Amino acid sequence: MSGTSIFIPQGFSYVAASLISVPLVLQWQAIYVSMARKAAKVEYPRAYAEKAEQEASPAAKVFNCRQRAHANTLENVPGAIVLTLLAGLGYPVFAASALGFWSFTRIIYTIGYGTGDPAKRIIGSELSGLTLLALLGGAGKVAYDFYVQGL
Repeated sequence: MSGTSIFIPQGFSYVAASLISVPLVLQWQAIYVSMARKAAKVEYPRAYAEKAEQEASPAAKVFNCRQRAHANTLENVPGAIVLTLLAGLGYPVFAASALGFWSFTRIIYTIGYGTGDPAKRIIGSELSGLTLLALLGGAGKVAYDFYVQGL
């Protein structure tokens, strides 16, 4: 049985460092949501304020928006990490920079959404999506290179 070694390229340490930005953003979001939960008086284990609560209380709407921003980030994290790790095998500086920027866009998204006005999330959402597309391109190129090399 023969095997193939995977070469970790020079600069992959940047990828490792950029990965640290993800749990930092998630922890900040959790704190941001907790502050809104307290202000809205939404008790655990409820994930969201009910529609009637949201309509009666601006604080409840803010809480729901912040909670949704956090959940949306959690939904996107697995893909962002996988794409970064794969792209980083061929383009470590690009991948690290893209993930760092993606983390920054999630802060923009969360702050905008966290105002209670969902329309204010759009710029962060668009920048985040474009960054994931860039990572997808880098990861796709690495996958193609692996295929061409017979890996």
